[in-house]
Amino acid sequence: MPRPSEPTRERIVQAANSLFYSEGIRRVSVDEVAAKAGLTKRTLYYHFKSKDDLVAAYLAARDQPNLALFRKWFAEAEGGVPAKVEAIFRNLARSARHPKWKGCGFLRTSAELANMPGHPAIRIGAAHKKKFEDWLRATFAEQGIADPLKLARQILLLLDGSFAVVLLHRDASYMETAGEAARTLIETALPKPGRKRG
Repeated sequence: MPRPSEPTRERIVQAANSLFYSEGIRRVSVDEVAAKAGLTKRTLYYHFKSKDDLVAAYLAARDQPNLALFRKWFAEAEGGVPAKVEAIFRNLARSARHPKWKGCGFLRTSAELANMPGHPAIRIGAAHKKKFEDWLRATFAEQGIADPLKLARQILLLLDGSFAVVLLHRDASYMETAGEAARTLIETALPKPGRKRG
């Protein structure tokens, strides 16, 4: 019984992803999502009890693919950790040059729901950013960096700040500049050869 309903649910989430990301969650109605998915509104409400649930599902569906993409860019980049983290910013800058790029879906959704801090989508967005921070922290800890959490947060701030500025100016070079700053921060934090810590 659940198996046939899974593709329908996925279709709805894909339609929501396309519309919410390009237009914003407040501008898109449930009717529009149902129409794009080729379903009735009643069918949509069979799978999602409210628009809030649909918005949460939209962000949840972006979580793992986004994190996997960051890890892929990191793994494929040449050089040490500073260069690999910079590569994430460089790849994001390339994405930001695409005409359909609309910034970070998590940040845009949190801005639209700023007056609703308990919204499930806000919690999903916060958890997504925390996962990225935790991954960076673990990566930096492996490198012997003294305060890996502080550095991870600095990189996250550069990343999210660049999302905001690039969206404002439509100039992806800000993302590249943030990547250069991230690289410098990491290079400075790496333990120097021959120097003992603590």
